[in-house]
This record gives sequence, C-alpha cells and structure tokens, in this order.
Amino acid sequence: MINLLRVGARLVRALSRRRLARALSLSHLAAAASLAISAPLAAAPAEPIRIGEIEPLTGKEAAFGQSAHRGVKMAIDEINARGGVLGRPLAVVVEDNQSKPGDSATVAKKLIAREKVVALVSGGTSSNCLEIAPIAQGAKIPFISTTATAPEVTEKRDYVFRTCFIDPFQGAVLAKFAAGTLKAKRVAVLTSVSASYSVGLSKVFREKFGALGGTIAIEQKYAEGDKDFRAQLTAIKAAKPDAIAATGFYTEAALICKQARDLGLNIPIFGGDGWEAPELIEIGGKAVEGTYYASHYSSASTAPEVADFVKRYRARHNGETPDSMAPLAYDAVMILADALARAGSTDSAKLRAAFAATKDFPGVTGRTTIDPQRNATKSAVMLAVKNGQVAYVETIAP
Repeated sequence: MINLLRVGARLVRALSRRRLARALSLSHLAAAASLAISAPLAAAPAEPIRIGEIEPLTGKEAAFGQSAHRGVKMAIDEINARGGVLGRPLAVVVEDNQSKPGDSATVAKKLIAREKVVALVSGGTSSNCLEIAPIAQGAKIPFISTTATAPEVTEKRDYVFRTCFIDPFQGAVLAKFAAGTLKAKRVAVLTSVSASYSVGLSKVFREKFGALGGTIAIEQKYAEGDKDFRAQLTAIKAAKPDAIAATGFYTEAALICKQARDLGLNIPIFGGDGWEAPELIEIGGKAVEGTYYASHYSSASTAPEVADFVKRYRARHNGETPDSMAPLAYDAVMILADALARAGSTDSAKLRAAFAATKDFPGVTGRTTIDPQRNATKSAVMLAVKNGQVAYVETIAP
C-alpha cells in the first residue's frame, strides 16, 4: 500500500512538471508572437521607376545606338549611386529596333503596354523617332529623343521632346561654315532621300546657303544602303563645285568620300551630326582626312564638365573616347531625373509639365533650355578629321 502511494505521488509530480513546462513553453511562444507583432517589419525594397529605351543596337545604325545606350546606362548608374529619384532607383528597359523601319513603333507599344514605363528615351535617327512619337503622344507618355534633329518629331505633340538641336539650326550652321570658314561660293548637295534627317538638313542648307549669297551647283540623290555613288559623283565633278555637302549618315558618307577621292574630287566634303561615329574613319580611312561635320560637343573641350565626363566614360569603357551620342543620351536621362524630382511624382502629366519647364540645365553638351516647341536651345560645334582623329574647329551659337 505504501509503495502504491509513493508511485502515485511520483506520477503526480511528473504530471505537474509537464504541465509547468508546457505552460512555460506556451508563455514563451506568446511572448515571441507579441514581440513579432510589435516589432517593425523590415522595409521592402523600393519599386524602381522604369524608363523605356529604344535604340538601333544592331544593324547599319548600331554605332549610334550602342553609344547612346552607354550614355543612358552611365547616367542611371550615377543617379542610383546617389540614392535614385523620389526615394526609388531608376531601371531601364532596353529594346533594339535593329535599324529596321517599323521596329521602333512595335517596341514602343510593348514598352508602354507591357513594361509600364513612365517615359521613353531614344538615341535613334529621326526616322526611328518619327515612329515612336505618335505612339507616345497617344499614350500620353513623355518621349525624349536625344539625337533626332528633324523638326517634325516634336511638332504638334506636347508629350514629345528632344535634347539636341534641330535641323533648321544645324542647316544654318553648315551654311555659315561653308560660306564663312570654307569660303565656298558653289556647293554640291548629296541627299539620302530615304532618310527624313538628310532630306530636312539638305532643304535648310539650300535655303540658308542661298541667303548668304551661295549657289547650289548641283544636287544628287541616293538611298540608305547604297554602296556605289560614282554616277552621282561624276555628275558633281562636272558641275565644278567648291565643296560637297553630304547630308546622310556615316556609312554612306565614308563611301562617298572614298569614291570622290578616287574620282579626283579633292574639294572639301562636309556633313551633319549623322557623320559622327568611329566607323566614319574605320571605313573611310585616308579618304575622310580633311572632311568636316557638325556635332553637339567636342571631347577635346577643356570645359570641366566635359573633361570630367570623358574621364569617367573612358574609365568605364577601356579608354574609349565618347562621341556626341553618349553625352546627349546621358544629359537626357539627367534632365529626366531632374524633371521627376521637380514633378514630385511619376504621374505622366506632371512629368510632362516639369520636363517642359527645363531651363538652363547644366549638362555635358551645354546648358539646355526646352523651348515652347519642346526643342533644345544650345550651340553646335564643327569638327574635322585630322591624322585619323577628330579635332575641334569652331563653335557656332544659336
């Protein structure tokens, strides 16, 4: 009987200890739950602000697109390193239009509808940007062209902007250069009729050069992608001009220079910013020595903002010197970030209004003011090819 009582007592004590342990365990769990509820949750990463970029990354205009993309990426990296905009990082969604007609419109629709970008940026040609502009306008998404100089890109579209000068100004620059610096009286004009840029630039050049007392000796035409210009150049040689204005892009310009020299045409040849690409010298070689073209900046400038940009760019790209496409795109993204900050929102109407109000923004390519037609007011420079390198000639103000 005593043994049974002892066993019973032990059982009671064991059960009591289990109940106590269970009670303590529940108490700890409750306390932990209470702490978890009362403790602040870790902040979730801020949702990035998405920007759409459309470039000719491949195809015949790839030099433009690759350079512009490097400028966009450099700007975004620097902005994010400073904490982003509105407490959020910037993210770029890139699409390649492959230098093909129609592709810019297709990818613009994709970026707006699927990727939900707050703005579009493009370093493509005027033809590329003329595809994007009506789509951006219809969707009321701000679109910034960094290199399209054709006036009609921004005309009648209050959501479409550019951060480069336009063809009427560039055409006037070329006319002043031909008449003033080259002292040319008669100039032959060679136009790419399949490029809006070239057609517009030639038109303004003819008008401005004529107003300065010059004469268009002859005008010849070709299409993008052509490789043989001997017939046009033979006709030009017969007209005996003092210089040739070739208003197309770098690939054709380089071939035109080679074939002109082969035909004994050793007069000055010049063009617009469509010439600016390393391929001009790679393809043209000695034939482009002594040729000239307009641009948006000179990497040889001693201005602190230019020198600093060139230094940072070279550090990122194995010592490569940036052409104007990179700083133009860089400036465009910096202005866009500034507009986002001033708007205080990613709302498209507020962002559009803030971008339109940009005044004297200090950039690598000069101080940018967006005028009432949504174009940039800024100077141009004339560059020359000398000893296989690009050299600064002069600056021509608006």
